[in-house]
Amino acid sequence: MTADGIRNLGFGIRLPDPASRNPASRIPNPESRIPRLNPILDADAAARAGWTLLDLASACLSGGARFLQVRAKGASGAWLLDQVTAIVAFAHAADAIVIVNDRADIARLAGADGVHVGQDDLAPATVRPIVGTECVVGVSTHTLEQIDAAVLEPVDYVAVGPVFGTSTKLSAYEAVGLERVRDAAGKARARGLPVVAIGGITLDRAADVIGAGAASVAVISDLLTGGNPEARVREFVRRLAAC
Repeated sequence: MTADGIRNLGFGIRLPDPASRNPASRIPNPESRIPRLNPILDADAAARAGWTLLDLASACLSGGARFLQVRAKGASGAWLLDQVTAIVAFAHAADAIVIVNDRADIARLAGADGVHVGQDDLAPATVRPIVGTECVVGVSTHTLEQIDAAVLEPVDYVAVGPVFGTSTKLSAYEAVGLERVRDAAGKARARGLPVVAIGGITLDRAADVIGAGAASVAVISDLLTGGNPEARVREFVRRLAAC
């Protein structure tokens, strides 16, 4: 590793060396390797609520969140790179990690801590060489067959959902319920992997989802309830700490 912890990949682009960062060192939950709360900073949901992604990230961090995912399905690569780079700087100053939805290239360029892929995105085995061995890779699942396949991939966590009905993320899959969370947790645990549950999870439902075996709950719209995501995140963190 070079003295300044970066390497030159050519074309004038200098990227963080994966060996110079260790996301696990910023995760304060050694039992599951990921924090209980996973705020998803969705660009569309944030805009509808009158928030920029950076301001929403700052509010979540101030509320105690340490495991953020940035998602912007319709954004240009240039815009998303700017946003993620700024959010990573904020998050790393707070010892938090940032995962980028879908875009392994953006995660790599922005120095993020990993990438989350869905069933229609690049496979984890394809993404892993892009982001490096030290980065976090997560994958979404919805069916038992997908869970069985996911636990064999080079991933750090398996996501399952939608647990409950949700209008935030359009999906061809129906709500899978807590039983699917239990199924996923059992299969993932056998491989030493934590489960992140997503879809329709609210403050009142979060503890039940953790009780079903999830290590973490991914939340989008409920964080914006009441117009004060910092306070909402703080309450999530407080309640989930008792789980």
